[in-house]
Amino acid sequence: MINEKINIESIQGSEQNMDNRSIGMFDSGVGGLTVLKEVQKELPQENIIYLGDTKRFPYGSKSKESIVQLTQKGMDFLISQDVKAIVIACGTATSQALEEMKKRYRIPIMGIIDSTVQYIEQKKNLKTVGVIATAGTIRSKGWEKKLKEQIPGIEVKSKACPLLAPMAEEGWINNEIARLTIQEYLKDMKNVDALILGCTHYPLFEPLIKEELGNAVEIIHTGKLVSKQLKELLFQSEEEGNVSPTNTQIYLTDRETNFMQVASRMLENKEIAKQIKEIQI
Repeated sequence: MINEKINIESIQGSEQNMDNRSIGMFDSGVGGLTVLKEVQKELPQENIIYLGDTKRFPYGSKSKESIVQLTQKGMDFLISQDVKAIVIACGTATSQALEEMKKRYRIPIMGIIDSTVQYIEQKKNLKTVGVIATAGTIRSKGWEKKLKEQIPGIEVKSKACPLLAPMAEEGWINNEIARLTIQEYLKDMKNVDALILGCTHYPLFEPLIKEELGNAVEIIHTGKLVSKQLKELLFQSEEEGNVSPTNTQIYLTDRETNFMQVASRMLENKEIAKQIKEIQI
């Protein structure tokens, strides 16, 4: 009887420590779903609220001031939904707005850069690293600064790839146009030890990228790394959820896009349109 009482109290105590509020995720479009997929794998008992700012896509060509303002609107919406943490699943918003968001809000907010830099720092064999991202991200030097601050002596090769995110939004990820575009963008990345996919749309092109660079170059998928960082954060802060069945809500600022077609293939869910709501922010 005593053992049973202890076990029941232990179970009740662990349930009380659970935090079943949702995780918030923000991107300019469909690219952040590559991160969402990894979070679902790493944290299968968590609810997620995803916001895609499809009305104002793409972010890569916008000014830093505009990106900060748009990201703030995204944060305000997610916080209004009582999320417990936010992942900025957008390379451009991470590089140009993350630090400002951390100053403005008390909720834990993470982007895709820090966890990736930490991973590369641990991999002593990665001496030369390539970064492909949007024009805005490359212009900000966000990746280059962080890598060189954390890893003295590392060589960083950066390349803006402004066509890839719009192509991903159109679902052009495995046709001949995509193949030729990848070839052109990666022609100077043949001798790197690893290539960072610095925009969350770019994992959609991973098969073509691997085809172009071969097996000798490690392709770094930022979503896999930030999902592990998120798991550790929730564990350390005792905010892990234990939800069954889970619920993923998707909000868009404009439904009249190809988001649903691309998302249904990515998430292998033909009923995805039923989960998507339009909001004005």
